[in-house]
Amino acid sequence: MIFETHAHYDDEAFDEDRYTLLESMTDHGIGTIVNATASRRTVEKSLELAHKYPFVYTTIGVHPSDSAEMDEEELSWLEEMCGDEKAVAVGEIGLDYHYDEPSKEIQKKWFEAQIELARKVKLPIIVHSRDAAKDTMDIMKNLHAEEIGGDIHCFSYSVEVAREYLNMGFYIGVGGVITFKNGRKLREVVEYAPIEQIVIETDSPYLSPEPFRGKRNSSLNLPYVVDKIAEIKGLTPEEVIAVTENNARKLYNL
Repeated sequence: MIFETHAHYDDEAFDEDRYTLLESMTDHGIGTIVNATASRRTVEKSLELAHKYPFVYTTIGVHPSDSAEMDEEELSWLEEMCGDEKAVAVGEIGLDYHYDEPSKEIQKKWFEAQIELARKVKLPIIVHSRDAAKDTMDIMKNLHAEEIGGDIHCFSYSVEVAREYLNMGFYIGVGGVITFKNGRKLREVVEYAPIEQIVIETDSPYLSPEPFRGKRNSSLNLPYVVDKIAEIKGLTPEEVIAVTENNARKLYNL
């Protein structure tokens, strides 16, 4: 069964058919879903979904774009939520310099704090890094994130950057971008990376693969990602599904 390592079914894009869609997943070969969180509100909604469906799990964390809302009280609350039986990672956390707000210093402060939270609660980290390759890597190396482990979600950097993360023992998250005409960089990373360190994701409702680019994404589109990885790695789709599911179970200790 396909293991979806990163989706956002708490998103308002799913308000009209969220439960019907999730209930259809196993019939379409999607065996496990990890719903990634970005804020207190999404943590609450994601925990609700994880407790409603046995095959859904959740991360616990605040996205860099929402990090201005963070304080010590919020961090303590996140720690408490990490104790939930369906919580499998701290994330998505990291740095996003695509927009000017929140400031880089605020993002760095709470990225570092949530890495240390993950160390304390003994969960892996799910890292979001956009237009912030050097600062993300510097923080993770300075805090010895390789001791914690995790996944670089929606990987968007070069083979050289991927090599550093792979050497640290991290998994590379691969989604619909691999099917894009301008997705050459990610295809090069997938060609380079050992299949044993690749996990698959959609980032639903975002980043739909071709031929659905620009439309709402869902885990039902993961076969397009599987097929492209299989083509690049010279494997069958069944082999990709089996290995990436095994990888995801190791990543999330399931």
